[in-house]
Amino acid sequence: MSNYPAAYQVGKGSVLNVDRDFYRTLIADPAQRKLVESHVVPIRSGFAWKVPAGHVFRIVTLEGPQVADFNMWNLHNPRERMWASRTRQLQQAHVSTHDRIWSTLPYLRPMVTITDDTLAGYGIDSDGGRVHDLLGTRCDPYVNKLLSGEDFHFHCHSNLTRAVAPHGLTEFDVHDVLNVFQVTGLNDDDKYFMKACPAKPGDYLEFFAEMDLLCALSTCPGGDLSVPMWGPEARDPIDVCRPLGVEVYALDPALLQGWTAPEVSPYKGVHGLHPEKVEWK
Repeated sequence: MSNYPAAYQVGKGSVLNVDRDFYRTLIADPAQRKLVESHVVPIRSGFAWKVPAGHVFRIVTLEGPQVADFNMWNLHNPRERMWASRTRQLQQAHVSTHDRIWSTLPYLRPMVTITDDTLAGYGIDSDGGRVHDLLGTRCDPYVNKLLSGEDFHFHCHSNLTRAVAPHGLTEFDVHDVLNVFQVTGLNDDDKYFMKACPAKPGDYLEFFAEMDLLCALSTCPGGDLSVPMWGPEARDPIDVCRPLGVEVYALDPALLQGWTAPEVSPYKGVHGLHPEKVEWK
């Protein structure tokens, strides 16, 4: 693995400098939170739910390994949504505790902060794989048609499309995902690979909502990805598909003292459309 310096370096006072002590207090005492919503998301389906700012939510493997494809929007402005590629640059290509997921331009602010991850100890495996993937994106019926010549209507893109339709959103609002519980990497040919999900029953990834959110989740039709979805060894992986859980918790208000929702980017320029005279030296 290369030790070449990261391109996006954190400056003094940057919002990238997470107050880890604050987020640790949010998970320290289970008595300081109350379960307010709990849902089971069946196999090969999608589900959308709202999370108020200052709440915590979890995606849970109820019965064993299962990959989840996850999207987020600002509840009040769906043009502000999660930005997977910038999150890769500002955080990592695989996220875990205290990483943040960032929103699109022109807003560019944290939408959530990850507060707990039961798979944080997975690390880097012998193939260079890591868990909770931002390298890839959702499976979709278009690439499936391209690769297999067949129609299938329950890929993650389609599941997310159905999930958000009751909230006034469409296929065009579905975007690059966080692949929760998914192990991925790049092989020696710099090509994307996926490995079997390592999650066990009861594993979870937990988030703190930095703003009012609309979230959506697909239970991937590839299940735990132990069966190839395409290629000569591909078959229907229905037997390795499992439901997932979604939980939302309200926190004791005392825990949130001093916390404020992140502001949108302070950049107020006009992108050079009406520039002052510039002398390039």
